[in-house]
Amino acid sequence: MSSKDFRFLDVPRQPPRTVPVAVRVLGYGEISGEFAPSEAASQSERCIDCGNPYCEHACPVHNYIPNWLKLVQDGRLFEAATLMHETNPLPEICGRVCPQDRLCEGACTLEQGEFGAVTIGSVERWITDEAIRQGWRPDLSHVKETGSRVAIVGAGPAGLACADRLRRAGIEAHVFDRQHEIGGLLTFGIPPFKLDKNVVRTRRMVLEGMGVVFHLGVTIGRDIDFAEVLAEYDAVFVGTGAYTYVDGQLEGRDLGGVHDALPFLIANTERLLNEREPSPEYDLAGKHVVVLGGGDTGMDCNRTAIRLGAASVTCVYRRDEASMPGSVREVGYSKEEGVRFLFQRQPMALIGEAGRVRAVKVVQTQLVDEGDGRPRPRNVPGSETELRADVVIQAFGFQPSPPDWCEGHGVQLDSSGRILVGQDGALPLQTSHPQIFAGGDNVRGADLVVRAVFDGREAAGSIVRMLAGKKQAVAAVA
Repeated sequence: MSSKDFRFLDVPRQPPRTVPVAVRVLGYGEISGEFAPSEAASQSERCIDCGNPYCEHACPVHNYIPNWLKLVQDGRLFEAATLMHETNPLPEICGRVCPQDRLCEGACTLEQGEFGAVTIGSVERWITDEAIRQGWRPDLSHVKETGSRVAIVGAGPAGLACADRLRRAGIEAHVFDRQHEIGGLLTFGIPPFKLDKNVVRTRRMVLEGMGVVFHLGVTIGRDIDFAEVLAEYDAVFVGTGAYTYVDGQLEGRDLGGVHDALPFLIANTERLLNEREPSPEYDLAGKHVVVLGGGDTGMDCNRTAIRLGAASVTCVYRRDEASMPGSVREVGYSKEEGVRFLFQRQPMALIGEAGRVRAVKVVQTQLVDEGDGRPRPRNVPGSETELRADVVIQAFGFQPSPPDWCEGHGVQLDSSGRILVGQDGALPLQTSHPQIFAGGDNVRGADLVVRAVFDGREAAGSIVRMLAGKKQAVAAVA
């Protein structure tokens, strides 16, 4: 046994340095710095290669984490990048936005002791960024073109992952999206301080180098009839995401100054991309802002409001801190940047004056275990209070809103609007229409980016199987 097997005893967990709070709140740059090659190697050496890689199991795409950590230790960067892409078509993005504390790093054997998990996410990000900088590109020299063509509706993480895998199988991939940039919520929903938009543009360059064709600013069903798409392509993958925000049904939600999270975040990203000043509607300078909701989208709203110059930002969540669905890391960043949290508070109503919101009425809650292992918040009578609010941002989550043409072409949905896949003997991610596949948030409901990547990857595998089966059937008849 070599001394390297015990490197975790000598080398502490050390993520890349973050930009100081006083500096980072002044702009929208990514707050996490980058490893130097020696730092990436030394952090990788902390992996004990435990033989039963819980990190790999906890990763939704089941990355070969100990294997590419070993390649980094050995200085084999391009091989690490190639191995990483075998399971994850978007590793540099997942390395930035995945909640590693709840996934791979949370399951790391070292995390269970006093040493701290291997910095898996930071190394993942470094491998891809550095490899692409040095000229690494996917090697498709062995790929034989099949002549098949697939349309992908939606350039979010599911659609991009699907396109990557189809090209590796020699299938033409044409991606349609209504926006002028690829990425979906990667570009327009996740703020730049978590995911710099040049990272998404670099991934577009890589995909286009693989032969992926993007048709941007095109809305299927308006600019092109979906029936035409079905006629022109051998299969269709639908990755339209979840953009319909959950309405909390609060009294006063139509008051001026009340915003839903996604339009707020999208408007700010569009502003930054076009280098404009905030519109009067979203100018938060000097205002008291209340964010309702404790998920990652709520944290994005918190931190964006801080950068827009809010006088104060208060985040209200109806459960306790331990129950928050958002990343612990993102909650910590929000606190560092000056956000105040009010836990176990249930919003009751939005109170206005002269047509604008002036306060949020909240009631204290207590968590009651009703025997199913998930304590429920119950209001405490007589504990109502008002929070000053010039602006309220509702971040209660999102639901799928599949295009009308889905049902119009026999694609079955469940009662909440999610597309049903894999039913009645269908292939994984295949809808009730055998030519149409779907994945990501429009199937799962609002979920993690990495799970959308998994769906896109797996859907591409199912499409490959279906098209191969068709060719075999034709050949048998001939």
